[in-house]
Amino acid sequence: MTVGRPREFDVDKALDQALQVFWLKGYEGASLSDLTEAMGITRPSLYAAFGNKEALFRKAVDRYQGWAKAASCRALSATTSREVVEQMLRVAADWHTDPCHPRGCMMMQGTLACGSDAEALREEMVSRCAEGQAAMQTRFEQAKSEGDLPDDADPGALARYVTTVLRGMAVDAAGGASRQDLYKTIDIALRAWPVNGKAQPNRVAKAMTRRA
Repeated sequence: MTVGRPREFDVDKALDQALQVFWLKGYEGASLSDLTEAMGITRPSLYAAFGNKEALFRKAVDRYQGWAKAASCRALSATTSREVVEQMLRVAADWHTDPCHPRGCMMMQGTLACGSDAEALREEMVSRCAEGQAAMQTRFEQAKSEGDLPDDADPGALARYVTTVLRGMAVDAAGGASRQDLYKTIDIALRAWPVNGKAQPNRVAKAMTRRA
């Protein structure tokens, strides 16, 4: 039996480098030359270890989502729905402005401007993001059943609201907004949240509830 030649590079490290390239340039903007140069490998090695470019992108997204899902699970376990939202938004603000990696959201920037050739990949990323929104909706339904949210609260609308704020912060951070800028946005968003079984008296909070 012939033993295959062992890889001469660290697969995890190479994947981390590919993730950075996709984060900075997006899926379509990242060329194979960009990727192999950053990963320090040849094209044959890339294909052998990861498959094609699309497969490599998916593996990079899996890696990115590993952190995001862990942070989301911690936030969803908070005692109240308001604490859930605050933790999610503040952790996201810290992540999107962390100087140790590119700013903003890798998944959004990776596929936001994809053309028709990558439409299936873009739809997959949208579906992946929807999973997080669904998890929030489930948590807010629980909060409503426990009396933490008012009876006329709409968990689906609330989850969509938080998702919209998260996406907006990611785009804002990618455009240069500071962490403190995002914190100010979070403070405003939290004022809209229904607290202690009663919606706060402002227009945004009212928009998050249904008429009885």
